[in-house]
Amino acid sequence: MSETKYAAVGDLPLQRGGTLRDAKLAYVTYGTLAPGGRNAVLLTHGYTSSHLFADGGAAASEGSWAGLVGPGKAIDTDRFFVVSSNMLGSAFGSTAPSSINPATGIEYGPDFPTITLRDIVTAQKRMLDGLGVQELVAVVGPSYGGFQAFAWGIEFPGFMRGLVPVVTGLKPPGTDADALMRRLATDPNWNGGHYYRVGGILRTMTAIREETLRRYGAAEALAAKFPEATAIAAEITRQAREWSAAFDGHSLVILARALNHYDATPDVGRIRAKVLYVLSRTDALFPPSLKDSVMPALFAAGVDARYVEIDSDHGHLASGADWQKWAPALRDFMRELAG
Repeated sequence: MSETKYAAVGDLPLQRGGTLRDAKLAYVTYGTLAPGGRNAVLLTHGYTSSHLFADGGAAASEGSWAGLVGPGKAIDTDRFFVVSSNMLGSAFGSTAPSSINPATGIEYGPDFPTITLRDIVTAQKRMLDGLGVQELVAVVGPSYGGFQAFAWGIEFPGFMRGLVPVVTGLKPPGTDADALMRRLATDPNWNGGHYYRVGGILRTMTAIREETLRRYGAAEALAAKFPEATAIAAEITRQAREWSAAFDGHSLVILARALNHYDATPDVGRIRAKVLYVLSRTDALFPPSLKDSVMPALFAAGVDARYVEIDSDHGHLASGADWQKWAPALRDFMRELAG
């Protein structure tokens, strides 16, 4: 597994008000930054996964991208310096609700401030500046990572040559953050949201995770390895428990709230990068019919955009589970951007 590093972002003024003190981002890198700092690729992960999604493992909920990132692969680390960034507010090492609030000396918990997509990508921009990156070849990511890719194109339009938003859209399908918070609060260990030192809320988180995995298409993805329904159910429960031991309920809520009212459609005219938009034939969360609204919006804004559909039975997990089916299109796009 790649070594996680931590970038000091500093005091980060937030779009909705206030300042996040001494913020940091967890990240990993692959490859080497070229002199001049212009061969970098930023990987942006999904809602419930981590910056290690190109390594694989339990946190790689969109499916491992290890088949896409590495020496000689579609995102070729012999050529590109790849930075895979954890999100601000996530539970895998970046400043988040489980971090210590310097004002109180205990975890932020329910007191963590509201963040937005702009805050998330601004923190990443500071991280890249600190690494010496002068320009990105591309921002590439699945699901929530695709929202980040679009946000990068809008907030920093001159900083990257390409965007690859995968199994995603210009706006979220709808997550009720308040309803999610109310459900978490039913856990017997809730303790007013300060559950970190009273055993956590593992039971409720596991139930939520099982539902999420099934919605993402995990049962279909596991069918070849586990032919019996009972074995599939047991494996989903095992994965859910493993993930729940690492993730944080407040991060689920904070990241859901960051998408409240988010719609990139009115701002796509700010995008200057080329776009490779990728969807999965069987994704119920971001169905391929989205192309009928997203692609015309990009074209109308003058964006150089193209579309690829992954012919996969693996739903929202297709970009990792069936990476071979769209790797050639990604490889060609990356080569085009690199010139």
